Amino acid sequence: MAFHSSLLLSQILLLFMVASSPWTSATYPIQQTFFRCLSTNSKNSVPLSSYYTPNNVSSFTSVLNSTANNLRYLLPTVPKPVIIFTPLSELHVQTAVLCSRQLGLTLRVRSGGHDYEAVSYVSQIEPTFVVLDLCQLRAIEVDIPRGTAWAQAGATNGEVYYRIAEKSKVHGFPMGLCTSLGVGGHITGGAYGSMMRKFGLGVDNVIDVRMVDAKGKILDRKAMGEDLFWALRGGGGGSFGIILAWKLKLVNVPETVTVFTVAKALEQGATKVLYKWQNVAPKLDDRLFIRVIIQASSANLTANRTVLTAYNALFLGDANTLLGIMGKRFPELGLTRADCVETSWIGSVLYIAGYPNTTAPEVLLQGKPLFRNYFKAKSDFVRTPIPEEGLLGLWKIYLEEEVPFMIWNPYGGAMARVPESATPFPHRRGTLFKIQYVATWQDGTQSMARHMSWIGKLYDYMGNYVSKNPREAYVNYRDLDLGMNKKGVNSMMEASSWGLRYFKSNFYRLIKVKTRVDPDNVFRHEQSIPPLPVKKGN
Repeated sequence: MAFHSSLLLSQILLLFMVASSPWTSATYPIQQTFFRCLSTNSKNSVPLSSYYTPNNVSSFTSVLNSTANNLRYLLPTVPKPVIIFTPLSELHVQTAVLCSRQLGLTLRVRSGGHDYEAVSYVSQIEPTFVVLDLCQLRAIEVDIPRGTAWAQAGATNGEVYYRIAEKSKVHGFPMGLCTSLGVGGHITGGAYGSMMRKFGLGVDNVIDVRMVDAKGKILDRKAMGEDLFWALRGGGGGSFGIILAWKLKLVNVPETVTVFTVAKALEQGATKVLYKWQNVAPKLDDRLFIRVIIQASSANLTANRTVLTAYNALFLGDANTLLGIMGKRFPELGLTRADCVETSWIGSVLYIAGYPNTTAPEVLLQGKPLFRNYFKAKSDFVRTPIPEEGLLGLWKIYLEEEVPFMIWNPYGGAMARVPESATPFPHRRGTLFKIQYVATWQDGTQSMARHMSWIGKLYDYMGNYVSKNPREAYVNYRDLDLGMNKKGVNSMMEASSWGLRYFKSNFYRLIKVKTRVDPDNVFRHEQSIPPLPVKKGN
């Protein structure tokens, strides 16, 4: 990669210089102390324009809010960082790690900001923390002859997709449906998308990585070893180090793909169609991904409201082939040729992301989030079809909320062929589909308690129909209701309450890796992988 550099000598110098730095928080305010440490010990100069503090409210707030989608974590009562640092180079990231360790500052690392519980830019367990925002590290290098691409952590999914399509009409990469996600954190959780039934997750197609570890060293796959490389690909962000860049193995896509959206309301037999979808969607041709977006007809709580189910799909092939598959396997949906849109792979990215059909691919270079609101999300994995009576009970609770939202994503295909232990992401064979539940609102704290109560009620109801022992959850849909790490003797017990849900038995291997590579727990947050306690000598 052009943005790689040989840094062994500089690492040694950094360790010496930071350790011997005269700047201490006893002499200077913490912001000034941290900046002086960065400036003194970084081989590359650190411009003031990369450094934001609450002293300049306008610029600080603008950067903090720039990619934060959940307004719940931007309220005035929510803790704010003492510093936001936007490094311009890998060396800056190294220096930030070393300076934060010397000064006793906790780092929170943000590459995108879609973080559902904001652990990348908010701390509820540390009184003083720094946000390291990787938004300036977004270089992408695509090598079509080798079928690979390097993408720096701050690049968005959309930017990666665009740069691949810019070079080739028959290459793509299987990761997120939302184009404004930062790839640094996104891939650490698994990275699923509309091609996962054909090619698996993003983590299944990563072949190398560059990261900064707790000692400030830059490691690639060879230098870190296979255990740490395994942990990074699905073990969740913020536990093992700071991702600088991923090396992606591109996949082959046809020049023509087909997308469609077909809606069914309750009055149109939506319940029976959804029951059939549960049985067939995970078993369809691997090239076909049909998710279900479930909403209500309006925000008014009236007797005339109904549930709307929208079947949103990508098929890696032409419309005629798709119609043949659907006619045999899922005729209940009633798909017609008029519903089908043939397009390019990059066109399907825009379609699935919700852009209008006339949108040019260049919109993907803007990297801006498509939504900003107050929300709470939860997730489930389903292994047995939910019976029709279960769906009817679901609709009753669903219509109690003004703007209820769910997405059901089908599994099967390649997802069922990858062993559960191949990556930390364990939700593989036997999973029919995943559910994401979302409650959204716009009036801040006024109705927050009511919406949080509603999604809790919905989640409790669904407990009868989803995976059990553990009740699984998706780490990229972080849910602090499942438990938080707190300082104290029971941290391992606390962590297991959410760790087993996200990772199943892979959680124990993640703990071993964490203990080896970050025993001092430098990289931590409310749901970071905990290290085993250090044994004291006799």
